[in-house]
Amino acid sequence: MSKVLAIAVHPDDETLGCGGALLRHKQNGDEIHWLIATDLKQSEGFEQEKINARSQEINLVASLYKFDSISQLNLSTMRVDEYSMSELIEKISRVINEVKPNIVYLPFKGDIHSDHRTIFNAAYSCTKSFRYPFIKKIYMIEALSETEFSLSTQGDNFVPNVFVDITGFMDTKLQIMRVYSSELGQHPFPRSERNLKALATLRGATAGCEYAESFMLLKEIL
Repeated sequence: MSKVLAIAVHPDDETLGCGGALLRHKQNGDEIHWLIATDLKQSEGFEQEKINARSQEINLVASLYKFDSISQLNLSTMRVDEYSMSELIEKISRVINEVKPNIVYLPFKGDIHSDHRTIFNAAYSCTKSFRYPFIKKIYMIEALSETEFSLSTQGDNFVPNVFVDITGFMDTKLQIMRVYSSELGQHPFPRSERNLKALATLRGATAGCEYAESFMLLKEIL
């Protein structure tokens, strides 16, 4: 049995990037844990109704995945780069040391959203083998509306080298994504059901299956 930690900068990143893989982990008997970095706050202009709706979404999504734990850092959304790196590392390190995951899913380092890039840098600092020897595998995920808009220059592109067959989990992934109703839109909006299936179809064609999710493997210790 493995312990898996998915680090979602915003709620829905876990479903967009590795929802099928998480469902597969759960079916295989692995523990799955969810770290949510950001939160909505009334002091920053979000209405209480929206905050309550987001809380309900998180609770429903957690029950659908059957997460073994949920950790929330409650950082200000769209303002993560205003926190000091040492503060972010301390918050993420605390969760990682509590969960002690073998497998970690991180945002892609080149995502267009500054929140994603900042959390990647802080979280990757919490994977050093001499401080966190239990971490054996680290992946970067592909999140629609963020990863595909990264710079198209050498070293900045998402180049997948791991593919996970999620054919048996695609319908559930879409069902969970529908919980985030305010985050979905109609094609050509990037976070549409049509686009989710299109990306999974493309990655599946590379992997030789109906639907797949793709990842960049950063480290594996055998």
